[in-house]
Amino acid sequence: MNKAIAKRALSGLFVTGTDTGVGKTIVTAAIAATLRAEGLNVGVWKPVQSGERIGSGMTDAERLLRLAGIEERPEVVAPYSFEAPLTPMLAARQSGVTLTLRELIAAGEPLFHRYQALIVEGAGGAAVPLTEDSFVADFIAQLRIPALIVARSGLGTINHTLLTVSYLQQLGIHIIGVIMNDIENTEMINDPSIETNAVLIERYSGLKVLGKLPRLHHAVKPEALIPIFQESVELAPIRDAIAFQCMEG
Repeated sequence: MNKAIAKRALSGLFVTGTDTGVGKTIVTAAIAATLRAEGLNVGVWKPVQSGERIGSGMTDAERLLRLAGIEERPEVVAPYSFEAPLTPMLAARQSGVTLTLRELIAAGEPLFHRYQALIVEGAGGAAVPLTEDSFVADFIAQLRIPALIVARSGLGTINHTLLTVSYLQQLGIHIIGVIMNDIENTEMINDPSIETNAVLIERYSGLKVLGKLPRLHHAVKPEALIPIFQESVELAPIRDAIAFQCMEG
């Protein structure tokens, strides 16, 4: 691990997903906004992003800052941004950049020293290639912070979630739970699996499903996002995990 960060363990939470487009950004922002409203000096970090240009207002970093109500420059929150809609490793390669875990961690140092804890949003799922020889899960293990899994509510989510859990646990990553996200309302109307998916995920993974978020518009404001999140998600495990790390640090 980067020596500057190794002096004190990073405090925070890594939000990963079962896939791309499962709602990691809105969950990451909601956690940050809620904890900040409770008085905790929490920041957000998107170590690498691809698919949009910073300044377009459409990047994950810009959406994170807007939804969380944080005044920060997006290029600081997302020090590595690539326009190509490719996995981070390929998007970086196309731009002539070779990513390494050491460089990714070093790029986050300004945020690491500015905030009491960081809510970190991953790229895609846990097995997404992040560097030439590392996946997102390897990055989580390197950061030594717990993970939260964001999953779809509908059909197929049991398989995706259990595989994600298994992979993270093989690397010794502590998972505090799962949040399910209603992101496909039109398809979910006739999807009977949503009534039992959470129960089966808990049974087979041994993890707690902390709640299910309703479909939310990306333009939702922090003051509206916070009460929705508080009503939909069990916050205690998230709050306790971060508070414990802060005390240990």
